[in-house]
Amino acid sequence: MTSNEYIDLTEQHVLHTYNRFPIVFEKGEGVYLTDADGKQYLDFGAGIAVFALGYGNQEYNNALKEQVDNLIHTSNLFYSVPLAEAAAKLTKATGLDKVFFTNSGTEAIEGAIKAARKYAYLKDKNTAEAGTDAAADTHENTASGDQTDEETHANYEIIAMNHSFHGRSVGALSVTGNPHYQEAFRPLMGGVRFADFNDLESVKRQVTDRTCAIILETVQGEGGIYPADPEFLKGVRALCDEKDILLILDEIQCGMGRTGSWFACQQYSVQPDIMTCAKALGCGIPVGAFVLNEKTAKASLVPGDHGTTYGGNPLACAAVSKVFDLFEELHIIEHVQALTPYLEQQLDTLVEKYDYLTARRGKGFMQGIVVEGRPAGEIVTRALENGLVILSAEGNVLRFVPPLVIEKEDIDEMMKRLEAVL
Repeated sequence: MTSNEYIDLTEQHVLHTYNRFPIVFEKGEGVYLTDADGKQYLDFGAGIAVFALGYGNQEYNNALKEQVDNLIHTSNLFYSVPLAEAAAKLTKATGLDKVFFTNSGTEAIEGAIKAARKYAYLKDKNTAEAGTDAAADTHENTASGDQTDEETHANYEIIAMNHSFHGRSVGALSVTGNPHYQEAFRPLMGGVRFADFNDLESVKRQVTDRTCAIILETVQGEGGIYPADPEFLKGVRALCDEKDILLILDEIQCGMGRTGSWFACQQYSVQPDIMTCAKALGCGIPVGAFVLNEKTAKASLVPGDHGTTYGGNPLACAAVSKVFDLFEELHIIEHVQALTPYLEQQLDTLVEKYDYLTARRGKGFMQGIVVEGRPAGEIVTRALENGLVILSAEGNVLRFVPPLVIEKEDIDEMMKRLEAVL
């Protein structure tokens, strides 16, 4: 079949929720993709920050093939070797204590929200059982019949950030600070307040005695590639400590080495209570996770509170385990650190050269260039025509999230192809 025939077949049978580019990718090798017509593309999108190891890594492929031959799936009613190994490696990398594996980043956000609300619920319950005056005040309305139990639970509030993106399920949409994604699906989950990213006073103004968590991306991705300011992130952490509020950091896109450390928050010396991750965690196998510190894990979810059929299955966890091994073996984090100044320098030359490129921002191999006066999407489309995959983000931003194994010559080739378009 030709590419057009595959496209027609897809449009006939697949729900149209993506405006796909008219390209059918068939295989990948290193940092290049090849379409069904044999054209090669330099990939600086990595499946939206997923394929950190590039395409065709034989050690990774062989690990998956071996696991397929051994055991693909068994339920979470049992243990498995890959589950134990992947969990140990992820908790070591995050510095946190307990992990729950999911199928996606969105599901990781859902689990983090549930853990935060359960933590607040148990805290209130324990206070009530102790017979304190504070508990009596908290439950006064419920006792009088003015408020249902469901409404009381909705009062556990979460502060999220404007221009954030956490996923498209109802819970994840509820903490996504972009009305465009939300408006057709209201009513969403209640008890969510929005503050401005990198504005600590804005966050403080949203805090109430019902705030159970603050959720934010350490580096906003879809919202336009905005790294957190150090003072802001440390200030939010201090606020959470002061008020016994859980800090949830979304590292789904910016984690797993992309910014030059295992997780971006480690460059700020800030540790969350719950962290979400996905994308490069499995380098192509659909897997995500939320990871909790001991305090949160001990006082939140218990058997029966949360579950998933496929999450943490042997195949997904074999991928996670091998990814951690290969990151160590190939010194991926050190490589990102070493090459980031060159990537930033080259992108900065574009901002200096073209007056409609007005700013560069980002961390590590997660970079954005702001475009003014013309659509960033037009540049993305023309780059594809020139054999280069780059992405866009909100705010008319060109987004560069290449495989973490790119070399200096790949950056030079990217610049050559992009400049031909610019």
